Amino acid sequence: MKKIVIIGGNGQLGNCIRKIAPDFENKYEFIFTDSQTLDITNEDQVNDFFYDHKPDFCINASAYTAVDLAEKEEEKAFAVNAYGVAYLAQACADYKSILIHVSTDYVFDGDTNLSYSEDDFTNPIGVYGQSKRKGEELALEINPKTVILRTSWLYSEFNKNFVKTMMNLFSQKDELGIVADQFGQPTNANDLAEAIMEIIETPNKTFGIFHFSNYPETTWFEFAKKIAKFSKSTVKLNPLTTEQYPTPAKRPTRSTLALDRIEQVYKIEPKHWENSLEDCVNTLSS
Repeated sequence: MKKIVIIGGNGQLGNCIRKIAPDFENKYEFIFTDSQTLDITNEDQVNDFFYDHKPDFCINASAYTAVDLAEKEEEKAFAVNAYGVAYLAQACADYKSILIHVSTDYVFDGDTNLSYSEDDFTNPIGVYGQSKRKGEELALEINPKTVILRTSWLYSEFNKNFVKTMMNLFSQKDELGIVADQFGQPTNANDLAEAIMEIIETPNKTFGIFHFSNYPETTWFEFAKKIAKFSKSTVKLNPLTTEQYPTPAKRPTRSTLALDRIEQVYKIEPKHWENSLEDCVNTLSS
């Protein structure tokens, strides 16, 4: 039986993979790790783990994702998002494992009116995006059998995310201001988990960078409005500009991802974000 190791097994995506793992238990053995059981910033630990388990697939669902804090903790962000990825990629190369690494729309600067393709020039404007881009480069350089999945605005019923934060705030406040001039694609982590398993199930794999998210683009404000609608909240939402809501890290203005490549190569059809959001809100509300 083939083995799949999931790095970051207690994160949002890790929990979503854990949820669907029983559907594949006759085919794969799933091994979930967290930072306590495997510290990917420790090269010896990574090597020992791969020696012990010899996985066929390694899904890297771990990341340093504190976008604002990364501006102060650059070393920590790069340790996890870049050099930890390099250690995983090297171990995968040594043990002939396929690496599926999750990256981000924040590798782009967002200074465009178009959707970004996988081949477009990357120009991250914050430490988080810079560390994630370095991780992409190292993974592809070290292990040719790497699939990189760039995604965006990830949420689910698990852990901390925008949807859960909004639903919590809706129950506490009558009025909220939400940024309305940043564009992107909300993505249900359950959909990303299913896409990853579809890639693993595909016999003849194509390696390299792919974009996966729900579609089409929207703003944080419109996203919040739909969360309010689906959760039947009466909160009043007010649109803010980025200038009215300053943050330590600069965000891309429009980091919309083109999804053609994953549809053509892996026959994966992304879902409309409103449908996936409604599913998640219903799960959280039940």
